[in-house]
Amino acid sequence: MSIANTTYDECSSPSSSPPPKSEGILNLIRQFTNTMKSGGLKLKDRRKKPTQVHALTINSILSSSSNSDESMSTAFFNAKSLLPYGLPNLNMIEPPIHPHLNHVDFVDSISDIYRRILHSTSESERCSLYLEQYAVLCALGDPKLLRRSLQSAREHAVDIHSKVVLSAWLRYERREDELVGVSAMDCIGKVLECPKSALINDDGFDRSRSVFDRCQCVCGNASENVNVTVSPDNQCLTDDEEIVCFCIGYEVISCVRPKIASLSSPLKTLLYGSFVESAKGSINFSQIGISVEAMKVVEVFSRTKKLSDFDSPSIVLEILSFSHKFCCEEMKSACEVYLSSIVSTIDDAFVFIEYGFEYDASLLVAACLQVFLRELPNCLKNPKVVGLFSSPESIQKLSMINHASFLLYYFLTQVAMEEKMTPLNTVTLVEILIEFATEKWQKTLAFHKLGVLLFERKEYKDAQSSFEAAYEMGHVYSAAGIARTMYKQGKTYLARDLINKILSDCKRPNGWMYQERSLYNLESKEFQDLESATKLDPTLAYPYKYRAVSMVNENLVNEAIQEINKIIRFKVTPDCLELRAWFYLVLEDYQAAVRDIRALMSLEPYYMMFHGKMRCGYLVNLLSQRVKQWTIADCWQQLYDRWSYIDDIGSLAIIHQMMAHDPGKSLLRFRQSLLLLRLNCQKAAMRSLRLARNLSTAKHEKLVYEGWILYDTGYCEEALSKAEESISIQRSFEAYFLKAYTLVEASLDPDSSSVAIQLLIDALKCPSDGLRKGQALNNLGSIYVDCGKHDLAIDCYINALNIKHTRAHQGLARVYSLKDERKSAYDEMTKLIENGKNNASAYEKRSEYCDRDNAVNDLCMATQLDPLRTYPYRYRAAVLMDEQKETEAVEELTKAIAFKPELQMLHLRAAFYESMNDYSLALRDCEAALCLDPNHKETLELYNRTLKQTAELYT
Repeated sequence: MSIANTTYDECSSPSSSPPPKSEGILNLIRQFTNTMKSGGLKLKDRRKKPTQVHALTINSILSSSSNSDESMSTAFFNAKSLLPYGLPNLNMIEPPIHPHLNHVDFVDSISDIYRRILHSTSESERCSLYLEQYAVLCALGDPKLLRRSLQSAREHAVDIHSKVVLSAWLRYERREDELVGVSAMDCIGKVLECPKSALINDDGFDRSRSVFDRCQCVCGNASENVNVTVSPDNQCLTDDEEIVCFCIGYEVISCVRPKIASLSSPLKTLLYGSFVESAKGSINFSQIGISVEAMKVVEVFSRTKKLSDFDSPSIVLEILSFSHKFCCEEMKSACEVYLSSIVSTIDDAFVFIEYGFEYDASLLVAACLQVFLRELPNCLKNPKVVGLFSSPESIQKLSMINHASFLLYYFLTQVAMEEKMTPLNTVTLVEILIEFATEKWQKTLAFHKLGVLLFERKEYKDAQSSFEAAYEMGHVYSAAGIARTMYKQGKTYLARDLINKILSDCKRPNGWMYQERSLYNLESKEFQDLESATKLDPTLAYPYKYRAVSMVNENLVNEAIQEINKIIRFKVTPDCLELRAWFYLVLEDYQAAVRDIRALMSLEPYYMMFHGKMRCGYLVNLLSQRVKQWTIADCWQQLYDRWSYIDDIGSLAIIHQMMAHDPGKSLLRFRQSLLLLRLNCQKAAMRSLRLARNLSTAKHEKLVYEGWILYDTGYCEEALSKAEESISIQRSFEAYFLKAYTLVEASLDPDSSSVAIQLLIDALKCPSDGLRKGQALNNLGSIYVDCGKHDLAIDCYINALNIKHTRAHQGLARVYSLKDERKSAYDEMTKLIENGKNNASAYEKRSEYCDRDNAVNDLCMATQLDPLRTYPYRYRAAVLMDEQKETEAVEELTKAIAFKPELQMLHLRAAFYESMNDYSLALRDCEAALCLDPNHKETLELYNRTLKQTAELYT
């Protein structure tokens, strides 16, 4: 339904403080701990262009000082009339080398992975393949695709180690650690992320269940989901049983001889073999190292196969030691299950993991490992945790019980690099990753990651060696790393020759290749290469930045702003916003500069401007003396205006300013998250949403924000449940809106349309502001259109327009089109184009209401404004196919797929290949599309049909 295709606009890995320490457990086992072994040693030039500093004044914005950032302000004040820190430096904006796999032919690589998954024969093999899929899809940066790959890997994991790592990884991706009051060991009700389910050894996930089924785990009940029954002993010894007595000091424990013997082969040999003890009725166990209390529990277990729920951790640890010594596997397993169920904090984990190592208790180590991993990223700031994962002794211990793997260190290095942990520790983890890499793709990824890290540390010679290792294994993108390290070592000609070779060898070059070569041009041909890079991949930010900075150095500041606008229109990033703010400072347009800096801070609150020399917040404080100060009422008015003009960046800046007045207001954080989602800044949006939840003081509001978090991570049913719980506490606009949106999106109810209509009507009756009510009216109109109630839809859209919800023009145009009033529909979309600031989608939609020539013009404009929109490419390709220009049609799609391999375009190109009887390429594109969405019905039908045609061709 249409509501599902609109952004919840105007809505879009949760954090928690650690749980309280388990002092009771630690006190109980402190004496026993003192006898344990501990410790472990830790493991181990580009041609410079002159930068013109023009005497462009910034009036007297530096005339006042602040106690904060004093050292930085000195440079500012010394600048006097000069632009602070000069103009942007071309040598400081070099493109980064990304630390992930980046295949030259992405479509081939993902189709190959899908094919191998399809034909894999074991669960563990599929788990590994989904992890490889994750590694390759990292190049796209789509959180939902990456999450689905991890979920699939967890679904097919059969060993406890893989389950523990992947469950923790899924939790980290949701950033649940940032939700106040949520423990690392909490279960959200999903089996794939449940910490208890991860510790159950089985043959894989039950195929009759969905990966989204609710977990049977009852949180907080440690006795649930463990492989041991806990109950007191109700049995007594009888006279007719063969008794053997074990003496410990002055105490005697009577046991049933055959029952004790049945615990293990060594005990059976002791009691029934050729040893003297077999003929004795009393055996001295004083020197065995077990207490009277523990031996009594062993006696009970020998008869009942149960541990008593009255047994303390220290007693169970003694029994674990006894079990290890006498090879009592069943009793040892029961001890591990019990102890694993009580490990909940990092302190517990540090204590128990040593026992796990000592007694080869794999499950207990897994439970401790799980605690550490579910506390990521914060626990990597703990030197003891880092030592556990990086010291040779610890690695050896983990390896001996099968808890050191490529999977584990892939997760750890991913977290360390994303969180920008201490470089040396991260390098150490990546070096260990290399040691555990066995498959070609694993080694390639590990060496490339190491190259990136060493390059950032300016260890260019070692970085070059790592990149070369990855390149020799077929990873062409690592050539960028080799060339960059060569250049840094003064080998510019060699760097250029290498990239030239890559370009000449590649049948279809990638945009990054020309971008890379532009760095090593010696004949001022960099602009030519950058144009080629942009043509092949318009999403690369560096070419726009380079051209814009070059224009500023030529005093063409307005032109520079226009250039950087080209990418900001469809891809908002902190570095591009920083440059545009910098340019506005040159023009002394402080209002625009502050707007961009505030928007930038919404994406990255602690971003450092001017090549890392000044905090954004400090600069905003300086510039505030030169811009008009708005009251809260002014801010709301400004927000309405920007919302009306569909100026998302301007709206984001206003919200940021409003939060300065009221930093604890959760509603503002929520609004910020909605805007960030519309700008496709998903990580920043989720961070704002988590902050909204944490700042909320009302239970019903908290539930709404939790619902949106669940919705955004794929848990629609849980989101719906949160909305219903919120409404049961207090009726509110946001709760009704969440329920309506989620219900229609998930289609959980066959009568979802009528229910959603009533929910939105109920929402509109609740207090809210015009911005949100405009969205609700717009969505309500969309549902009315789907139901054929056009007059009601028109009323909704007109009411939305009356409160400045400009996007309602699109809905109104749709109704006119359905009523066969195409001229009115066209005019309505023209109004949206005229009134909206970001109007690529408006041009795209207007193309549906005009003749072919005008449609092509509108779609060309849409592509120019936003090359990431895929409909224009598909439309133009379809027109070319209609004209029987098959090669041109395929090429139209191919050039877009090169930088945006999207499901619909891959499906359409596969259909084109099928019509051209090129079944092998049709199959390849189908497989690539199904790698992105394995349940896409139309592609599955096309794939099966093409397989059948291929089979008929060869029979």
